[in-house]
Amino acid sequence: MATPTFEQLLAAGCHFGHLKRKWNPAMAPYIFMERNGIHIIDLYKTAAKIDEAAAALKQIAKSGKRVLFVATKKQAKEAIADKAAAINMPYVIERWPGGMLTNFPTIRKAVKKMTAIDKMEKDGTFDNLSKREKLQITRQRAKLEKNLGSIADLNRLPSALFVVDVMKEHIAVAEANRLGIPVFGIVDTNSNPDDIDFVIPANDDASKSIEIILDAVCSAMAEGLEERKIEKLDQPEEKEADAAPAPGKRRRMRRSEAAPEAPKAEEAPAAEAAPEAPKAEEAPAAE
Repeated sequence: MATPTFEQLLAAGCHFGHLKRKWNPAMAPYIFMERNGIHIIDLYKTAAKIDEAAAALKQIAKSGKRVLFVATKKQAKEAIADKAAAINMPYVIERWPGGMLTNFPTIRKAVKKMTAIDKMEKDGTFDNLSKREKLQITRQRAKLEKNLGSIADLNRLPSALFVVDVMKEHIAVAEANRLGIPVFGIVDTNSNPDDIDFVIPANDDASKSIEIILDAVCSAMAEGLEERKIEKLDQPEEKEADAAPAPGKRRRMRRSEAAPEAPKAEEAPAAEAAPEAPKAEEAPAAE
């Protein structure tokens, strides 16, 4: 898990904030200075926060939980789709479907509808429909695929959200906060960091800035997933070792079982004392 260096963050333009007049005062702790009316982000704090977020995301991935990546802005769509798909995590890059978290069962119904259409195509039901019905169903399937295809395997609520531009994705952040789902977010100088559990202060408008941060967190999650695989492979061996008793112990057990203790010999009864000989009667004294 390699955290990007100060020079790499600088080269990617992570330090550029918004105009001073657009700033959010809650971001003051992460602002280094102002230059030409633009706020400059403190990249040392950015690097520290990336490291903190990456470590937390690694543990989430290692425990087998899912993280939902959210970025509907043009600069981040491609990067999110590539990085999240590489580690098999769900993502949203089109319009955020309102109630996706707070009304999750309804979203699951829409995903199941998409699966039902696929089943119709496989079992031949689709071929029996009229041309107009086929066209309607095909369009519906394409729309569902575009909006929900990337979350088709998300069977339960995610354990965390990773958001690019928390101001633009405020609905997703609000839903996660309502359900107590931790939020990781790239936060620019014009956004409010108070609702974000793991703040990464950085430029959320430059594609290079977004990519370098995504690289760091996704590589950390990939490490977590790899460690989980290794642990799963080791577990059966450990169980087998625990179940089988040590060979030495087994032999000793067999010996003890084979040679039960000999019953103790009954104590012989004490020899009966010989009856005392009758005492000789004393001779009578001479008269």
